[in-house]
Amino acid sequence: MDRYFEKISYEQFKRDIKDDINLYKSYNIPSRATKNSAGYDFTCIEEFTIKPGEIKKIPTGIKAKMESDEMLQLYVRSSLGFKYNIRLTNQVGIIESDYYNNHDNEGHMWVCLQNHGDKEYIINKGDAYAKGYSLNF
Repeated sequence: MDRYFEKISYEQFKRDIKDDINLYKSYNIPSRATKNSAGYDFTCIEEFTIKPGEIKKIPTGIKAKMESDEMLQLYVRSSLGFKYNIRLTNQVGIIESDYYNNHDNEGHMWVCLQNHGDKEYIINKGDAYAKGYSLNF
């Protein structure tokens, strides 16, 4: 199977996020928290705060290589929605296999969250905020 996550190039990272090689080296590829986890945890590159009613576009720094008959679905981590009323603005992110290494942005995936709660919510560097699930179709 030719399926994996990888970081975007440093050149793309500088365009999309910032020119900081230490930050680039410090974040992790999505992984399963346990051997029975259904999805892969996407963790935060840098701390951010979402105020009530605010929408925040979050760079993952990640691209996904998949087989041609696969797609990746991205969801908000269930505890964020259940406990804090944080939602994906598009409800489910769908990444097709041909998004990988596209000429516009290398296939850099972003997550757009909205705070529907009544309190600010802080996501710290390294906190899991989204889950990715690979599917064949």
